Amino acid sequence: MMTNPTGRITQGQFSFLPDLSDDEIRLQIDYGLAKGYAWSVEYTDDPHPRNTYWEMYGMPMFDLHDAAGVMLELQACRQTFPQHYIRLMAFDSTRGVESIAMSFIVNRPEREPGFGLRRQEGAGRRMHYTVHGYGADRPEGERG
Repeated sequence: MMTNPTGRITQGQFSFLPDLSDDEIRLQIDYGLAKGYAWSVEYTDDPHPRNTYWEMYGMPMFDLHDAAGVMLELQACRQTFPQHYIRLMAFDSTRGVESIAMSFIVNRPEREPGFGLRRQEGAGRRMHYTVHGYGADRPEGERG
């Protein structure tokens, strides 16, 4: 049974839904701002599931009260990195730590290279598996 028939990267919220429009993204930002979350924009060309530290575009946006500031930062990131994955992250600092409360992809490259499962046989008939991102076969900056 195939659990991801689209073959798209499924990280964060809304992963199995069609891409959000800018108006829908703005509504999610407004929701987070109403909860007091701080937003940041991040990008990568290697969306491996264990690659949790994407590059941050600009600084985290604390003390915002309007989604327009986040949308401007998002548009600038899209112009700079049109063939990268871009995600929005909302941080909740109400507990005294930076906890991620929301995270979703807002930009994808035209072609998503995907992943393969590599199997390695070990001692005693043990099998070891690892996920390999095809995008990482090329040097950084040449992926996508």
